[in-house]
Amino acid sequence: MQLAGKTALVTGGAKRVGREIALALAARGANIVVHYHTSAKEAHRTVVEIRALGVDALAVQANQTNARQVRAAVAQAVRHFGTLDILVNSAAVFVRTPFEKITERDWDFHLNANLKGPFLFAWEVGRHMQRRKVAGKIINFADWAAARPYRHYLPYLVSKAGVVCLTKALAKELEPNVQVNAIAPGPVLLPEDFPASVKRKIIQSTLVKRLGSPQDIVNAVLFLLEGGDFITGHVLVVDGGRLIGGGGGDV
Repeated sequence: MQLAGKTALVTGGAKRVGREIALALAARGANIVVHYHTSAKEAHRTVVEIRALGVDALAVQANQTNARQVRAAVAQAVRHFGTLDILVNSAAVFVRTPFEKITERDWDFHLNANLKGPFLFAWEVGRHMQRRKVAGKIINFADWAAARPYRHYLPYLVSKAGVVCLTKALAKELEPNVQVNAIAPGPVLLPEDFPASVKRKIIQSTLVKRLGSPQDIVNAVLFLLEGGDFITGHVLVVDGGRLIGGGGGDV
């Protein structure tokens, strides 16, 4: 896929890795829909930065766990740009939940944000692509630990394991014109409250002996979009070898 002239919707595109993805696609000539939930100021700042690159951008607000709001956000984007060619489901939550302290609310919080949300956006955008016969691409975000869980994050890990199956099921539902893949990041942008000792342990558990960067994830997104026309239903692990590396049972 050539990105110039395409339109991409990036969920969580106002901050962190989502913002870096949105800017990278814009630099390749794509118009960008920046989705946000509560980060209005950051979203509109990102829109200004994107437009400075010579392409168009639009900020849309939605709680991605609410089907009505997601439908309205996608409809707003289609009205503005005419179509959507790409969906990058990058919005997610990640909260430590020790087993003995897990609540039903913790479970619902992670499953709704990390699995229901990507499904709702893919459902809306995927049906749009089917109706318009768009040769589109959808990228979801899983996690390396969906294949090798660690302790204290059970609801999060189950939600990301669900994203793996969601990706493969969507690839079948949306074939042949829409490719659906997932990226499973390893340690990238660790939470600020992680102790230095934990960070050192995580670094040592990778094979490359370093943390990943947002650019590593951006590169994976660009690969799947620009060079992955014969790839669908795949989970691309971008973890510096963490999955097959060392480390104990904790994060």
